[in-house]
Amino acid sequence: MSGRDVGEEADRDAKTMRVVAGGTFQIHLWEDRTRGELWVPVYEPASLVLVSDEYVRTANGNAVDSGRRSFEFQAVSAGTHRLVFEKRLGWKFTAEDRRVFRIEVTREPVEPKEMHA
Repeated sequence: MSGRDVGEEADRDAKTMRVVAGGTFQIHLWEDRTRGELWVPVYEPASLVLVSDEYVRTANGNAVDSGRRSFEFQAVSAGTHRLVFEKRLGWKFTAEDRRVFRIEVTREPVEPKEMHA
């Protein structure tokens, strides 16, 4: 996907990450599963591959289930790719929140990064 997509206006607050083709990167997001929150990634599978998706509960107490969700992706092809996370609630048809990342994949080495949002 290019930066000229329909969502370009909404993407002006996108966070940019740089990664080398074939390399991996991580994005960490907070979820409150007590409320039914679930982050859903939307991306082009020909450009990015989801390698792992882990959830670590951080809240203390029996009734609260909130924590950090970590997504690890592998950059497959060079170029600029759009990665969107939508915070979904089981009973709603629309996303409650969204985070947009612009992934710039190069063929040259770059420093590995982690994003916390």
